[in-house]
Amino acid sequence: MKKASGTFVAVQGTSLLKAAAMLILFILLIFSISGLLTSLKPQYRISSTSVNHAATNVNGELLYQLMGWENHHFLTVKHEADVPTLTNIVFKLASNINLDDPRSLLGRELPGFFQFDGQILVAGEGTNYTNMPMESAPPIKIMKAEREAALQNLEDLEKTSDQQSSPVPKQTTGKRKVVYLYFTHNRESYLPYLKGVTNPDLAQHSKINVTNIGDQLKSSLENRGIGTYVDRTDIQGNLNKKGWKFARSYQESRTVVEAAMSSNRDLHYFIDIHRDSQRKQVTTAEINGKKYAKLAFIIGGKNPNYEKNVRLAKELHDRLQSKYKGLSRGIMVKQDPGSNGIYNQNLSSNSILIEFGGVDNTFEELNRSADALADVFSDYYWQAEKVNKDTDDSKNKQ
Repeated sequence: MKKASGTFVAVQGTSLLKAAAMLILFILLIFSISGLLTSLKPQYRISSTSVNHAATNVNGELLYQLMGWENHHFLTVKHEADVPTLTNIVFKLASNINLDDPRSLLGRELPGFFQFDGQILVAGEGTNYTNMPMESAPPIKIMKAEREAALQNLEDLEKTSDQQSSPVPKQTTGKRKVVYLYFTHNRESYLPYLKGVTNPDLAQHSKINVTNIGDQLKSSLENRGIGTYVDRTDIQGNLNKKGWKFARSYQESRTVVEAAMSSNRDLHYFIDIHRDSQRKQVTTAEINGKKYAKLAFIIGGKNPNYEKNVRLAKELHDRLQSKYKGLSRGIMVKQDPGSNGIYNQNLSSNSILIEFGGVDNTFEELNRSADALADVFSDYYWQAEKVNKDTDDSKNKQ
């Protein structure tokens, strides 16, 4: 009995030694892998976007298949949905290449191809990956306003939109300014007003540009009782003074927005107005016999307010589809290395970037679109205000 007992103790001691050795080896392995990953150059590391893209395929269908490997009964049930294969997901995670989207490979090989990158979250009529909104930096001489085109067709600026004179709004924000309009690329202009200019990259001007849209949108919103502030800060001029490149535009506009937020706590909605570089056939819609400049909503996929920003954009897109079908080009998410990916939208959950038309649109078309946006935005705003008021009243009663 003693011999048996001694043997039992010896076996237990050996097991403990093995367990301790395996634990030590496991810890050393973890530290080795961690050290290896941190020592790699940034371009060779697994990025969070790679993990996120791969994780989007881990949906209910894949989980259903994984459960079927353990319980074969699940595999006997008729299931018609396409199930992503585990090998494709692992390959996408390891290489960041999506076999169903050749842009994920071409974007790394072709210079400038990143402009077509991004995700169409909600597609408007006619929107696809061949006509995504494009953004290109203007030449240095144009950026510094060393050479500006002569202006033409300025009579268009004096024309009012087709909006009928609005009656006194039933509800109003009073003296409060709740909508903030600003222009990160404030000198983006339109070819019909630049004499002798046909190159979209040269459609820049310090006087006639996207800031003129702000005047119409402000007027239209305030006719509906929504106090609006238009910030006309010359972002490009500030970049020139600081010797900063065009790529730092959002960094400069961020300071402007932050200053506005700190000085006016009533501001709740922040709209950055831009102009697309696409041509007229892509950026123009005809609604009830009248031409409009199409609107495209751009959301930065790298900011923590991403989902809330998308929710606001989708509300406006859906309302535009209902009242002005074809006006919205949809909602695009940008988070690729060639884009900013944030667009200052991490400053507020009610922040969006809107592309107003393209280089060929006229202010007559742009003003109609501004009125349409104000129309659907006011519907959304006052509905949201009513919901908030009802919620507050309910809490007070409790």
